[in-house]
Amino acid sequence: RCKPGDLDGTEQPRGRPRTREGRAPTQEEFRARIDEARQEGYQLGYQDGMSALESLRQSFVSQASSEIGTLVAAFDRQFEELEASMAQAVARSAVLLARQVLRMELVSRPEAVATLAEQAVTAVQTSARHVVVHVHPEDLPFVAAGAAEILQARGARVQPDPTISRGGCTVRSDADTVDATLETRWAKACAAMGIPVAWENPATIDVPQAQP
Repeated sequence: RCKPGDLDGTEQPRGRPRTREGRAPTQEEFRARIDEARQEGYQLGYQDGMSALESLRQSFVSQASSEIGTLVAAFDRQFEELEASMAQAVARSAVLLARQVLRMELVSRPEAVATLAEQAVTAVQTSARHVVVHVHPEDLPFVAAGAAEILQARGARVQPDPTISRGGCTVRSDADTVDATLETRWAKACAAMGIPVAWENPATIDVPQAQP
């Protein structure tokens, strides 16, 4: 059986692509197809590469956003802690200043204890009996003179008590007790502000004596 090419002595190439017309493509057409295939492969590779790059970019952005969010949150916490610390320091300084002012007030106006004694006696129940106002011995003249009207109205008497700090008093009766000492009033004021600063009444404070 004869094969193509046996009659003219030439051998036809095997497996070479053919055109739509059924003829073998020319060398230019064959190269064009190769270039076209190469270009398609390049485009596919480029698209895959760009897709992978975009995926990497999104992953990086997501990670960076998360890290930035963490840093911002940490900064906010540190700022809030610093702000709270500064506020605490300012409040404590204000309390210490107020304590110093009160001590100076005690020195300059020792007679103010009489007003405090009046308020304490007024706070006692009206039905109470045997009302006794305990004050520091050196404050007794101020209270006896400055609060004489309310003491007489309530039938109360003033009792010297060296355990009471100057500037404060305690009112006792058969019904109740009113603690108006400086230490107690100061502690309540500090507790309301959340600043635990003790009164620490100085032993060297020089409060004027009542004039006879």
